[in-house]
Amino acid sequence: MKEISTLRPRQPLTYNQSNKFKTHNWRRFMNGRIIISSLATFFLLIILFLCSPTSSMATDYVIAPADVLEISIWGEQELTRQLVVRPDGKVSFPLIGDIAVAGKTTAELKNLVEDKIKAYIPEASATVIVSQLGSLQYYVIGKVAKPGMYNVSRPLSVLQALALAGGLTTFAKQNNISIIRHHGQKTMRILFNYEQVKKGENLEQNILLERGDVVLVP
Repeated sequence: MKEISTLRPRQPLTYNQSNKFKTHNWRRFMNGRIIISSLATFFLLIILFLCSPTSSMATDYVIAPADVLEISIWGEQELTRQLVVRPDGKVSFPLIGDIAVAGKTTAELKNLVEDKIKAYIPEASATVIVSQLGSLQYYVIGKVAKPGMYNVSRPLSVLQALALAGGLTTFAKQNNISIIRHHGQKTMRILFNYEQVKKGENLEQNILLERGDVVLVP
């Protein structure tokens, strides 16, 4: 005769077994959260890297007093100078003399140097680099973790400035951020859509900040 096996009812978990089961599930849940958080941080760092100012963007930087400039003429080693912009906004360069540089971009100054020195070196090709900033002061106000005034020693993009300010708060309007910029008597309002830039879209919005810019997060 065949033996008939009988199914025994499953025994309820003991208190210790139940606690171990709950602890195991809790650890799995927390590990999952840590992984998700790490991935989010990783992707944010990638975005910051991709959206950081490039050398081409740096040509838009506006020179100001106390900045340190490196000006050189290609092929003319004796015409390489590191110059501090004086309080009057000028520097002195060989063969040219005093040049008013404050308020000009590096691209504009490059063209000016080439134009002035052509009387001595017809095919001159100049290079202008801002090797050190006197101080770049800007403001981040509104719904960020750490609003206030910031002083940095190099140009920053809008996304980097927001990161330094601790990021946006929960109820910030990510698609309606503004950069308020003053040029003489003129005031400009530049829109910045955080949601788009975060997704890698319309990265041209992620401009370099200039002295006195105000990043407004409503």
